Amino acid sequence: MTDVLHTSAELEQILEFDFATAVEALDHHVAHHPDRPAVLYGETGESLTYGEFGGLTDRVAGNLARLGLAPGERVSLLTTNPLVSTVLMYGLWKLGAVYAPINFQYSGDLLAYQVNDTRPAALFVDRTMRDRVEQVRTRLESVPRTVVLDGLREGEFAELLSPAPRPDVHVAFDDPANVIYTSGTTGPSKGVVQSHRWVNGYCWVGRRMLTPEDVVYNDLPMYHVGGAHFNVARALWSGASVSLWDRFSPSDFWRRIKDTGCTAAVLLDVMTPWLLNAEPSDEDRRNPLNKVHMQPLPANHHSFAQRFGIDFVTSGFGQSETGASIMTLTEETAAGEGTPEELYRGHSHEQLRAVFEEYGLLVQRGADPMPKGIMGTPAPFVEVEILDEHDRVCPVGVVGQLSMRPRLPALFFEQYLAKPEATVKAWRNLWFHTGDAAVRDENGVLAYIDRMGDRIRVRGENISGFHIEELLVKHPSIALAAVIAVPSAEGDEDDVVAFVEVADGHDFDRDAIDQHCRDAMPKFMRPRDVIAVDQIPRTPTNKIEKYKLRKQWTEGHAS
Repeated sequence: MTDVLHTSAELEQILEFDFATAVEALDHHVAHHPDRPAVLYGETGESLTYGEFGGLTDRVAGNLARLGLAPGERVSLLTTNPLVSTVLMYGLWKLGAVYAPINFQYSGDLLAYQVNDTRPAALFVDRTMRDRVEQVRTRLESVPRTVVLDGLREGEFAELLSPAPRPDVHVAFDDPANVIYTSGTTGPSKGVVQSHRWVNGYCWVGRRMLTPEDVVYNDLPMYHVGGAHFNVARALWSGASVSLWDRFSPSDFWRRIKDTGCTAAVLLDVMTPWLLNAEPSDEDRRNPLNKVHMQPLPANHHSFAQRFGIDFVTSGFGQSETGASIMTLTEETAAGEGTPEELYRGHSHEQLRAVFEEYGLLVQRGADPMPKGIMGTPAPFVEVEILDEHDRVCPVGVVGQLSMRPRLPALFFEQYLAKPEATVKAWRNLWFHTGDAAVRDENGVLAYIDRMGDRIRVRGENISGFHIEELLVKHPSIALAAVIAVPSAEGDEDDVVAFVEVADGHDFDRDAIDQHCRDAMPKFMRPRDVIAVDQIPRTPTNKIEKYKLRKQWTEGHAS
């Protein structure tokens, strides 16, 4: 594989071949295809055409302006309702305000930290979660205006749907669009400030795979870029439809796909084995799903696609800072051998391959051998290198840190919110350092090797060892804690194991520590195991030597 080189002007034209921002794209579809289905909320059956969705988001933007919200201000959401999130996200964008969602599993210290860090002008919160906000109110440095949510058309949010003129605001490509929180590896989580061009770049490859015939399935949370942008924004940018669900259900997944005609979906690591655990059926292939994104690409991707009739699987590398910068397309079944012909909608096999090949993105066949961790090749707007500890380019086949930089302004994140030192450190020597180890082969194909820091990935959530350690030591019996990632009992991601030093005068009480974790952490952060040790290994400069803990755990669990 070789890079496809373009001038900056050509790259701008390629990136904005249709529209410059998600707002511009939505306005086009509202004007030209108002009766086309746009959004379906599967939990209630409510559906909105492009005309209806455009009108709702216009009114939300107008009423938010009437309440005093201004362009550039951040607005946070604490809700499990993806329809409310979608309407509010586009309403905020039309106002020129910033969408700043909160992980709806957060409470206590995690919730207080994010609200204090974001400093939102307003906070929309589900009524069932209002108590969480009240419990941390005294810890908030400034209390935002709070709007209680009971659904799209009920309670306080319904007032935002009353007639109001859309604000006369022009959204520029480099205006801030979102603040999305990523895991902190050596400190608190960081708010990633993303522009409207970031949204464009993140969904560029994905939306070129779609046609107005497609329906994108989404059960990912709207506080993640995967749900909010790769699924929802790319669908509505393309003039396609999106089918929204509150959460993943392995027992109901295929019914949802069939009933709403979904042609594209994202399956995170643990979802694949859950779906494969179902009893095989002659009906497994009778579904319209022909495009699935799997990240990381699991070893069983081809057998999964063969069983369920998936024509194409995409994978790659994406993150909150740099967007979807590396991608590959895997043709899992030949044309006519995957999704039944009468259910197939969207681009043909030939058209999908051409989308990737035109810009030097890797295309491969599912039956062919491929290296573990394969990510593919870079998008045309991104320069990618594997760098050593001195930021020199590594030779082919040598593992180093995956690093990249944009070829266009505002394509990557603007900054870590209120953390200039962290921003500068990540961008040292004019490269963004991802913190992940990777390797490049002689054909330019990139493969993921391992994380380089304390980032842990559990069931699609990137989490921070620092955060878990910080919460563990709040228990009076724990003097020091260190957490590591270990292979998950399910799928190819991680589980969390904690090593703790017991405080003087206390006993190690695993049940009490487990209860503390249940009280202080969302489920995905809780350690699978807590191990008491006399002393956690440290360097002479008092840094914890986690490699020794990983070795200790591995030796204790060797088969």
